[in-house]
Formats: sequence, structure tokens, C-alpha cells
Amino acid sequence: MKSHETYVKVRYAETDQMGVVHHGNYAQYFEIARLDWLSKLGISYKVMEENGVMLPVYELNTKFLKPAVFDDELKIEVTLKELPSVKITFEYLVFNQREDLITKAYTTLVFMDSKTKKPIRCPQYILDKLK
Repeated sequence: MKSHETYVKVRYAETDQMGVVHHGNYAQYFEIARLDWLSKLGISYKVMEENGVMLPVYELNTKFLKPAVFDDELKIEVTLKELPSVKITFEYLVFNQREDLITKAYTTLVFMDSKTKKPIRCPQYILDKLK
């Protein structure tokens, strides 16, 4: 499936008292990578929302293998796991600047009608971009 790489520099404010990136920041890193992936496909999340489609996170699973620290340059490889239907699932591999795999994760999001708040099928224009 389609993959993309995004880079994020760890800011001091993202670290905790132990000097490592607080686990809560990874959800933001994954969102940055996901939105960048969509943008590279020519899909604007903003336009998608303006057209009444939302993508709330349904599931987030993260395995921390090694810590990231302040000033690390993280490479986030995001891969679409399968063609979306009502759900879309992304896998993430996070590497530090030494190319050490430090985190593995996946998220599942659900396509939702912003007015009815009910699940809908993936819009056809997104499926067309994935072919």
C-alpha cells in the first residue's frame, strides 16, 4: 500500500522529567504524518471536513521500543494498511536520526458524516487517488 515519510524534530516541551518524549506526544506525531500523507496524495483534510466528512480516531495502538529525546530528528514512515471502506488504518514506524526503530504503531479512523455523526463509506475521490 502507499507509504510516505515525514520528519519531526523533538521540541524540549515534548519531553518529560526523565528527558524523553512523553508518550502522549506520539498521537500528534502520527497525526502530522497522516495529514502529510493525505496532502501528498492531493487530499486536503480541511476540504474534506468542509465537504462534511470527518475522520475521528477509533483505535490507537503504540509500542515503544526505545526512547526519543530532545532535539532528535524523527522519521515517521506511515503506510496505509489496506484500502479503506468505512474505516482507514495506518501503520507507523518511527526512527531516530541513527535509523534506530524506536516506535511501532497503528491507528484506525472512521469516516463520519459531520452532520449526522454516523459512519459513512470512504469517499470515492479518496479511493480514486489510491489506485
